[in-house]
Amino acid sequence: MPVEAVVHVIDDDDAVRDSLSFLLTAAGLTITAYDSATAFVAKLPRVAAGCIVTDIRMPGLSGVDLLKRLKLEGIRMPVIVMTGHGDVPLAVEAMKLGAVDFLEKPFDDDHLLAAIRSALDRHGDDDKRAEREVAYRERLKTLSAREQQVLDGLIAGHPNKTIAYDLGISARTVEVYRANVMTKMQAGSLSELVRMAMIAGRE
Repeated sequence: MPVEAVVHVIDDDDAVRDSLSFLLTAAGLTITAYDSATAFVAKLPRVAAGCIVTDIRMPGLSGVDLLKRLKLEGIRMPVIVMTGHGDVPLAVEAMKLGAVDFLEKPFDDDHLLAAIRSALDRHGDDDKRAEREVAYRERLKTLSAREQQVLDGLIAGHPNKTIAYDLGISARTVEVYRANVMTKMQAGSLSELVRMAMIAGRE
């Protein structure tokens, strides 16, 4: 991780910004906080290298809008998006635009710190990303046809009941398939599972 790396925190909620600032500073990270994506964009391209942690739903420029702007500007800083419950489709769109990870609120502090350190460490490491892509594709091949259907439903942000209705099976059966998918993909959370699927090219 570069010594000078800065974590750019973007959230319109004062309490969230203060909480994250305290957490990340206590963890020894250098942070700069912004109350909107517009405020962050106004400082481009002069912002310090590092990574971005942004809320996905904000007034004005949203997290998705920010990703589109970064892509347009040719800025390849890794981005982690924070989402509310039920925002999986938005998170998937964000990852298609280049976000490296997403975290559903409320999230565990250790999970956030691990995601940030991983984002900083792997920034620009194309070789490792290629290796992960191959590994995730191999894991996808181990899924049964039904497990792949359940995975597609999860990527689309559908709850178990909706997936069950669409596939004509019980919600309990979906839970079993979902658990199998998580195990075979070696994913510890829904966000990690979706990230793996996106890296592997599953849309």
